[in-house]
Amino acid sequence: MRIQQATPADLDDLTPLFAGYLHFYAVDKPLPALRDFLAGRLSRGDSTIFIARDERRAAVGFVQLYPLFSSLALQPAWLVSDLYVSEAARRQGVGEALMNAARNHAEASGACGLQLETAKSNLAGQALYERLGYVRDEVFYTYWLGLPGQAG
Repeated sequence: MRIQQATPADLDDLTPLFAGYLHFYAVDKPLPALRDFLAGRLSRGDSTIFIARDERRAAVGFVQLYPLFSSLALQPAWLVSDLYVSEAARRQGVGEALMNAARNHAEASGACGLQLETAKSNLAGQALYERLGYVRDEVFYTYWLGLPGQAG
């Protein structure tokens, strides 16, 4: 397995993986919209995406990170926004390798840490994160305010 930072040349491989990620969370969007979203992130440098490829160079997973800042630490940090491994590639260490790539990237950039959230029902993800040293926050709650968006 090979992990590399994604570029616009990877969009054809990333888009179906991103669709699988959204489907896991019961969100289905048209593939062209997903491709446009990812293309925007990559072209503007809004996020850093790592893609995993198997020995045949087939894309089998990805992790997407967004930069943020920790006001409490007065340092940069990273948000692990999306992690997905195709069903056929699960339980082969792909998720762990992607999370390690995210950690290595954060350390290399001088970040103070990585933050993530996951569904309460995602027990496999929680087990992975905890095995890698992530600690579930018992102090803070996450809130969300949905705002009226553009039709699309």
